[in-house]
Amino acid sequence: METKQLTPSIGAELTGVDAEDLRRPEVFEQFLGLVHRHELAVIRGLEITPAQQIELAAKVGRPVPFLMAKYRHPEHAEIMISSNAMKANRPVGVARVGNFWHQDSSYMKDPAPYTMLHGVQVPSTSGHTLYASAADVYDRLPQEWKDKIAGRTALHTVTKRQRISADHVGLSIAEFKELVNQEYPPVEHPLVRRDPYTGRSYLYGAPEYMHSVVGFDANENAEFFAVIDRLIQDPEHVYTHRWTTNDLVVWKTATTYHAATEVEPGVDRTVHRVSIEGGQWAA
Repeated sequence: METKQLTPSIGAELTGVDAEDLRRPEVFEQFLGLVHRHELAVIRGLEITPAQQIELAAKVGRPVPFLMAKYRHPEHAEIMISSNAMKANRPVGVARVGNFWHQDSSYMKDPAPYTMLHGVQVPSTSGHTLYASAADVYDRLPQEWKDKIAGRTALHTVTKRQRISADHVGLSIAEFKELVNQEYPPVEHPLVRRDPYTGRSYLYGAPEYMHSVVGFDANENAEFFAVIDRLIQDPEHVYTHRWTTNDLVVWKTATTYHAATEVEPGVDRTVHRVSIEGGQWAA
C-alpha cells in the first residue's frame, strides 16, 4: 500500500488496496486523511458494487438520496447515475452534469461536504474530470483582491445553470428565472473560509454559481469573476483525472473546484455519484 501526490496543488492517490482492505479502519482512515490533506483522493480500479459504494460513503458520513428520483439508481436512492447512455430509448441517467467549473451545490445553504464518484463505464479518451484547489486559488489571488474581499460575502444562485425541463415549456425567460429563484432562493456565503484540517484559507465561490459579491458594483463583479476564472483554470494548477474503469474519487466539496469535459460522440460514459452529509468535515 502506497500513497503519492498527484500534483503540487491538489490530489493524492492510494495504491495497492482493494474493497476488502478498505473495510479495515486504519486503511480507510488513511484514505480519508488523504482527502482532508489534499482536497481529493483517488483509488484506481476499485471493483465495488453499488451497495459497497454506499457502504464506503457511510464510513465518511451520511449518504443522501439524490433530489431527482428519476436519475437515482433503481436499487440505491443515494446514488445518482451520471450517464449519457440510453436503454430502451430512455436515458440511463442525467447527461452533461457539471461541465463547468464549480464547487458542488454552493447555491444551497448547507451543501453536503463530500462527493464520491465511481467510474462504471468510462472512456479513456474523453469525459475527463478537472480539479483545482480553492486554497491554492486563494493563495494565488493578487493581494489587492484579497484586501477587497476580506470579510465580504457573495450571493450564490443556480439561475445560470438550472436545466430547462418539460414543466417549463411556455414560460418566458423572466418567468423561468423567477420560478428558479422561488425554488432555489439565492444564498449568502462568506467569500473566504478556513479549512479546519489544513488551516489554509480558501476561496468559496465560482462565477457559474455566484450572482455577485455583496457590496461590489457590476464592474467590480465582472473584473473579480474574470480574475478567479483565470486562476481556477490555470493548466499548471489543474489535475486532470483521466478515468479508467472502477476508479473511485472522493473530494471535499467546499475546497475543490471541478468541471467535467465533453464526451466524444458515440461513446457512452456512466459514473455513480454519492453526496455525503455530516462526517468528520462537519465536526
